[in-house]
Amino acid sequence: MKNQRLMSLDALRGFDMFFIMGLSGLVVSLCNLWPGAVTDEIAHQMGHVEWNGLAHHDTIFPLFLFLAGVSFPFSYANQTAKGMTRPQIYAKIFRRAAMLIFLGLIYNGLLNFDFENLRCASVLARIGIAWMGAALLFINFGIKTRAAVCAAILIGYGLLSALVGAPDVADADPLSREGCLVGYIDRLFLPGRLIYDDNRFDPEGLLSAVPAVVTAMLGMFAGELIRLPKERMSGQKKTLVMLGAGAALIVITLLAKGFVPVNKMLWSSTFVTAVGAYSFIMMAVFYYIIDVRGWQKWTLVFRVVGMNSITIYLAQRMVSFSSTNKFLFSGLAGLFPENMERVVMNLGYIVVCWLFLYFLYRKNTFLKV
Repeated sequence: MKNQRLMSLDALRGFDMFFIMGLSGLVVSLCNLWPGAVTDEIAHQMGHVEWNGLAHHDTIFPLFLFLAGVSFPFSYANQTAKGMTRPQIYAKIFRRAAMLIFLGLIYNGLLNFDFENLRCASVLARIGIAWMGAALLFINFGIKTRAAVCAAILIGYGLLSALVGAPDVADADPLSREGCLVGYIDRLFLPGRLIYDDNRFDPEGLLSAVPAVVTAMLGMFAGELIRLPKERMSGQKKTLVMLGAGAALIVITLLAKGFVPVNKMLWSSTFVTAVGAYSFIMMAVFYYIIDVRGWQKWTLVFRVVGMNSITIYLAQRMVSFSSTNKFLFSGLAGLFPENMERVVMNLGYIVVCWLFLYFLYRKNTFLKV
């Protein structure tokens, strides 16, 4: 593959990040203009479920991790083509994971120096740890062995989740937030503050990072498939294979969710298969439209975000885009009724964030971890 930059990957990553860059709020405010059963359900999809179940907002994080996996077969091929040795590649993997963990600590308030109340678990740490585990498996084992490892992790974690509760909770329900083994492991070994239930549970903790490795590995399977030369497999067939993988994972989810429910907080085995299905299908759609059919001009709005995704994730924590939005658009918003005013302000926030990223894009400035 001559062009190692996969445009559909950047576009889909940008589409995914748009939801935490204000699109979810915009969708909710638009739905509030026309209340009803359909719009209420769409608005509901813009938030996380409390425990068991799945909403669209729950797919954002795992899709991002899946896409980090998709990119690795391309970067690994580039590294080996440049003559990098195995120790150098290992060092780069460990360095990236460590940097993501460190940035996660920064995001959580490391610079406040309140270490007792610092939350060590984070979204970025989960990405770093899970991606690292998948990358190490990728460079050391063939596809059949990796597939077997993924199956073993999902089956083993599923059994552990359903059958083993927290020893420090009387009559623990293993599948409850209070009695799950995931929370117990974090209480034992994770330093600092846990985010839920009076320091007793964290959704980005230690044990639940293990099935997240499979999420990243599913992305690597997709990346390997896409990298195959056209002589071996056409773009149309690659698309069908990804759609087939998504369909198979849906069937597995439906068969297994009665034993282990779909649960993002636990990163349950059925959550992995459910969001894996969504990720494969979305990757197939974007890949077919952009890289197979060649319809690419419309992708700029998403690629600007996708190529600086970690930048905007961190920047929203550090930069007051809301103040800029208020300065630029509050006057315009005030000309409208209250419900429409929220739409204008939500749209304005997206515009402010996007223009910030577009400036970086035009300056060819990207945060690479």
